[in-house]
Amino acid sequence: MTLRLSGLRAGYGTTPVLHDVDLVVPPGRAVALLGANGAGKTTLLRTAMGLVKAWSGTVTLDGEAVTHRPVHDRVRRGMCLVPEGRGIFRQLTVRQNLAMQVDGRDVDRAIEVATEAFPLLGERLDQVAGTLSGGQQQMVAVARALVTEAKVVLADELSVGLAPIVVDEIFSAIDLLRSQGRSLLIVEQYVDRALAIADYVYILHKGRVAFVGEPGQCTSHEVFARYMGQVA
Repeated sequence: MTLRLSGLRAGYGTTPVLHDVDLVVPPGRAVALLGANGAGKTTLLRTAMGLVKAWSGTVTLDGEAVTHRPVHDRVRRGMCLVPEGRGIFRQLTVRQNLAMQVDGRDVDRAIEVATEAFPLLGERLDQVAGTLSGGQQQMVAVARALVTEAKVVLADELSVGLAPIVVDEIFSAIDLLRSQGRSLLIVEQYVDRALAIADYVYILHKGRVAFVGEPGQCTSHEVFARYMGQVA
């Protein structure tokens, strides 16, 4: 499924954040969305998902405009946002969180998919999600994209605050999503990890697209160096 943003403008109150952003996530491809803090990356994901209202421009899925469609409609069409800061039902158990994602249908299958990607969750199914470690909560959040079979996955800073070993597990799940042909739009603090998985790279600077290219262009391109610094 193709996600396309065309001439997108959005912001909060009267403060603009995104300025005429054009971005395409082709079917089955991974796009890394990079930029300094405050560049507008999270706002872009939230606008694409319908959580922030677009001031102008369009959001389309496979050529069909969803710019003014509610969030639940975009979810039904195959979009999924894994937000920064977990985004789980903290008061529910892990099992209940997974069941919520599939509307109570074929819960056993959802559990199987989630625990295959994150075996540790199999030991925590009846634990209240809010009592899990931060890394385990992020596993539950990422499992949402796996069990819903979302066609377009928007991932916002999945590695924030996590131990390196957990980051490895999260990126293994991202690799799995990619191997399944999902379309991915990834915002990530670990630039090298994002570049390793991406087919294309966009850099936002003050709400505008400052660079579009492939990962191999990034380490030498002057725009990348100017807005992102050197890749670790």
